[in-house]
Amino acid sequence: MNQAITAAAPISSTTRWLRWANLAFMLYLLLLAVSMVGSGFKWATGDQAKVLFEFASHPVAGLMIGLIATALIQSSSTVTSIIVGLVAGGLPVETAIPMIMGANIGTTVTNTLVSLGHIRDKEEFKRAFASATIHDFFNLLAVAIFLPLEMMFGILEKVSHWLVSPFLATGDMSIKGLNFIKPMTKPVVGAIKEPLTTFGDAIGGSLLIVIGIATIFVAITVMGKLMKKLMVGRAREILKSAIGRGPIHGIVSGSIVTVLVQSSSTTTSLMVPLVGSGVLKVRDVYPFTLGANIGTCITALLAATAVSGEFAVFALQIALVHLSFNILATLLIFGIPLLRELPIKAADIISDMAVKNKAVVAGYLLAVFLVLPGTILALSA
Repeated sequence: MNQAITAAAPISSTTRWLRWANLAFMLYLLLLAVSMVGSGFKWATGDQAKVLFEFASHPVAGLMIGLIATALIQSSSTVTSIIVGLVAGGLPVETAIPMIMGANIGTTVTNTLVSLGHIRDKEEFKRAFASATIHDFFNLLAVAIFLPLEMMFGILEKVSHWLVSPFLATGDMSIKGLNFIKPMTKPVVGAIKEPLTTFGDAIGGSLLIVIGIATIFVAITVMGKLMKKLMVGRAREILKSAIGRGPIHGIVSGSIVTVLVQSSSTTTSLMVPLVGSGVLKVRDVYPFTLGANIGTCITALLAATAVSGEFAVFALQIALVHLSFNILATLLIFGIPLLRELPIKAADIISDMAVKNKAVVAGYLLAVFLVLPGTILALSA
């Protein structure tokens, strides 16, 4: 019996090492994919890039594109990585900022769907639905405050520009310190690009973008699964020790757990059953949710390291916009008692309505994630 146990031990250790190796490969795939999106975009659009961006140049239209894309894909990490790739291909930073904000709202639909698992018990469902929608209302409030400020004063653009200024080179606008990624990705992108040249610039570039986006999907999905297997025990320990230690501890823990499992949807969805079953209160998980918003920015920052060339610094800048937006929103909204209470009150009201009439849930999901953004997009077009 003891011999069998001893013999089995190295297998689990080998499996663990294989998972780490796989994770490193998936990270490389993510960097490669972002590089493909950027290269394909430059190749396909050439001088026509500005015409393509005119549609998204209205901040509200950009916001809705980010929201719908993330609600459909269900991963803000994926959408923000794609946006980093597009900026690397020439999408102006000011056009991409509202898209990043929209991605923040779109990602919150997952935990709302998770809360439906408690729908049979009224009390449980009320708690679960409130804990899920508090994330929605916080992100909606953050956009309601920061989008007008951005349109008027360009706050996030200025903050992120100040953060990337040390990387600005005097010649081409490349990130000198991060160019070690380029030799690892450029030959592979070139090899993929070569057979596509037969299709011409527009189709070849578009195909390279499609391959890049598909690879981002695969890399982030597999990374998420691997991180859960490697870190879920540790993440759960952090989770347990974080509860009831105060808001700052909650925010920091939420950020760490999200970095470990590589998905804010996973982090916030972990909370919903705990609140539904009465183990935690809505107020307890609120700071943790804000930490998840901050932790999810790591993927776009990693993606930005894959970029080289004239737009490299802007790719890093848009990743830093995402981080700055979530940190500033947390400091402002959570720091002012009046604003801090608004998401809690809104979640309480909508959960009361949802308990009385289940159609409110469907109406809420459709209105916030499909009807409203779709209508605004149609009007802006």
